[in-house]
Amino acid sequence: MKDPTARSASLGPLPYVVAATFFMEYLDTTIIATALPQMAHSFGTSPNALSLGMSAYMIALAIFIPASGWVADRFGSRSVFFTAIVTFTLASLLCGISQDVVQFTAARVLQGIGGALMVPVGRLTVVRSIDKKQLMQAISTITWPGIVAPVVGPPIGGFITTYASWRWIFLLNLPVCFAVLIAVLKWVPNLRSEERRPFDVGGLVLSGLTLTAILYGADLASQPDTNPWIGLAVIVAGLMIGVLAYQHALRRPHPLIDVTTLRIPTFSVTVITGTFTRIGIGAVPYLMPLLFQIGFGLSAFHSGLLLLASALGNLGMKALTTAILRRHGFRNVVIINCAFCGVFTIACGLLTPAAPLALTLFVVFVYGVTRSMQFSSLATLAYADVPQPQMSAANTMWNAAAQMSIGLGIAFGALALRAASAFHDNAATQAHVFTLDDFRLAFLGAGVLTLVSIYGYVKLAGDAGHKLSNASR
Repeated sequence: MKDPTARSASLGPLPYVVAATFFMEYLDTTIIATALPQMAHSFGTSPNALSLGMSAYMIALAIFIPASGWVADRFGSRSVFFTAIVTFTLASLLCGISQDVVQFTAARVLQGIGGALMVPVGRLTVVRSIDKKQLMQAISTITWPGIVAPVVGPPIGGFITTYASWRWIFLLNLPVCFAVLIAVLKWVPNLRSEERRPFDVGGLVLSGLTLTAILYGADLASQPDTNPWIGLAVIVAGLMIGVLAYQHALRRPHPLIDVTTLRIPTFSVTVITGTFTRIGIGAVPYLMPLLFQIGFGLSAFHSGLLLLASALGNLGMKALTTAILRRHGFRNVVIINCAFCGVFTIACGLLTPAAPLALTLFVVFVYGVTRSMQFSSLATLAYADVPQPQMSAANTMWNAAAQMSIGLGIAFGALALRAASAFHDNAATQAHVFTLDDFRLAFLGAGVLTLVSIYGYVKLAGDAGHKLSNASR
């Protein structure tokens, strides 16, 4: 591996450059939801018609993320990272000047292609360039934007669409992207693999179909005007294709997604068990704004102010994550923290408009703290025992699983709310009018899923991730 950085002693600016791109993509993914009504009015259509643009973005990510590792190995991390940011920037401009749904959807597909290469290649560059002694700090730095963005995205989107135009949601990306491009040329190394591996076309097709079917099926199942069984059937079809993709990867000498990385216990638990955890935790940023706006009757702006407590919890935990992991070890932290996260997820659903403001802020804040701790721990533990030759393959699988869990988390929240409304025989479900009881059951479902995932972490060895944490056993 050609490494011009030679693993410097200091952390350096690289993780911060990558963190900026993470924040751009994750913010862009979550900020659009609040702008849909204004965008629909501008295009002369319904908000439901614009959901195609959001789905197109997720599908483009699902198809092209598996190819990110191979592309970076072949053409160099800086070259691919730079090109991905340019693509994302151009797509943002096209989204901002779109005049109809077709143009907007096409621009979102292009943006998804850029995002599919931007985030995974950025993370891969960091884990290849930073010494494992500093990997916890580096991963924590590049992870927190993805944790904070889903929380601050809705209030920022609401502010922009209320006091300006929805087009600025995309156009504001441009100066940030230009600044990041300059930083990439200065600080990002152009790492590449010396081994020339053939491109696995079959693997790309099978993995793309798997992820697309699962994400699209989950989205179908969560929509109030569709038959949920159709969505579930699409998910099952995706899982069946996933079995074929797995068998294909085992037979190929150079698979696009190397499933043998799952034989590494610490990596396997962050991908498999971690996916269930991220789905449960990831349902909350979808449910919480609806709880405050529909259940509490607050405006989008006041709802956003309450959500900032979660963002403060995320940010505040960042400074303590590395010290906590080094002192207590990964296994203890992910088990205990996951339990707290599940409990406070359920507690979010027990809040009422009559609850004291201090109590509401406390519950939302602690949820943000535990969410940040769990996501940062899993993102770091994933690379603890991965050997350098398998780093690219592990990074590809990790990013595919993480991206899928984001979409599934939102869909799970929507489906849980829909199921709770049906359980209460709420005839207003079609009009998106949910009761506090509906939200309680939906948060309960997300919390229980988070708590159940603890079982996978219990199987971790006591010294899991000790190469990174240096915790005394």
